Amino acid sequence: MSLWTAKDAAAATGGRAVGDWAVDGISIDTRSLEPGDLFVALTAARDGHDFVAQALEKGAGAALVSRVPAGLPATAPLLIVDDVQRGLEALGRAGRARTAARVVAVTGSVGKTSTKEMLSAMLAPQGRTHAAVASYNNHWGVPLTLARMPADTEFAVIEIGMNHPGEIAPLARQARPHVAMVTTVAAVHLEAFDDVAGIAREKAAILDGLEPGGTAVLNADLDVSAILGDAAATTGCALRWFGRSAETYKLRSVDLTETATRAGFEFEGQSVTAEIRSLGAHFAMNAIGALAAVTALGGDLDLALAGLAEWAPVQGRGARFTVDLPGGPVTVLDDAYNANPTSVAAALEVLAATPSDGRRIAFLGDMGELGPDTADLHRALSELPALEKIDRVHCIGPLMQSLHAALPEDKRGPSVETSQQIADEIHTHIRGGDVVLAKGSLYMQMRRVVDAIREIGQGRSPS
Repeated sequence: MSLWTAKDAAAATGGRAVGDWAVDGISIDTRSLEPGDLFVALTAARDGHDFVAQALEKGAGAALVSRVPAGLPATAPLLIVDDVQRGLEALGRAGRARTAARVVAVTGSVGKTSTKEMLSAMLAPQGRTHAAVASYNNHWGVPLTLARMPADTEFAVIEIGMNHPGEIAPLARQARPHVAMVTTVAAVHLEAFDDVAGIAREKAAILDGLEPGGTAVLNADLDVSAILGDAAATTGCALRWFGRSAETYKLRSVDLTETATRAGFEFEGQSVTAEIRSLGAHFAMNAIGALAAVTALGGDLDLALAGLAEWAPVQGRGARFTVDLPGGPVTVLDDAYNANPTSVAAALEVLAATPSDGRRIAFLGDMGELGPDTADLHRALSELPALEKIDRVHCIGPLMQSLHAALPEDKRGPSVETSQQIADEIHTHIRGGDVVLAKGSLYMQMRRVVDAIREIGQGRSPS
């Protein structure tokens, strides 16, 4: 069964179909396009219309365009709309409307993607589950995820993010979740908000999209939890609090072993133990919230726990792997995708708790979008208790100079401008037995440090 036919896609978007085509997937990038995909010619850094011919040559089933690119044959399979972005949104709304899936949407300053992946793992044993790939959580990522959803989906997990005020509510209304979860609220994107309370109000806007009779799943342990609770009360939705201070969905204990996190929960009056295949108290916190969300959807707790036991962090978001060096293996904690004060603190706690036959080393890149307190927020990392068990901190970028100056001299690694400088000299900074963390905002390209470590040894499969 095709994902979209020309007739159905034209009806959904109000567009004009050229040809009688059918597509099995949707792509916005010719590099990852699969034969049979609908290529969406978005205009971002480059105009997607410039790549329509290439997409069709690679086997695209059709292309969503707002104009016919020059040089295409008259019979080229197209869906012509007034505006490609609005056309994608319309296709997403239609994809959501035609399914009877139970939908959970997740947002938060930290932990959106890992929680989305947890939710997907918990729901997969319980029915046909569809989830956003990577971090597709913005103005094109959410409608793309919805448009890709098969009509027979039983559970869907939608990740919703933001950089500026007013972004979450429209996306939540497209997703129309039955359950909406806020992982946490932290000092992120402060360049666009007056304070953390403003961020909380924006995160709470995910509740604007809740279906009638829907449920909010909210973190009870935040300074701004009351703001989230007030928003839930305004919508009249059901409410489930999770966290250490919650009653019904309570994180009771966290024990870190060499390779896993064992979490104890109080869950609707019963004691529950969960095994998580990665170190981190933050994973345990996200897990209890995700379990509360899954059961609010009508999912089975035991099946959800079995799915959680199979989950592990993905590349760039806490994944762990080892590289063999002459002096022994180096363990790498790949958390290179993004960074803010809360997520860096969590990553440093994981590094401090990871057993090591050598040193514990952190490669930290600048944290962006923190507003006027940027220097203080970087400097404050030096006061984290986890640093006591970390041997060396390498600071990358001009903002991290504030941390470098505040570090004890015996923990101070080099301070450099770019991740490439560290990558070029990586063999001088690590040795066998070390445990290494790479963490920084996306624009710092900390992936270069991770890749450089892989290249100096024989990488082994993620543990």
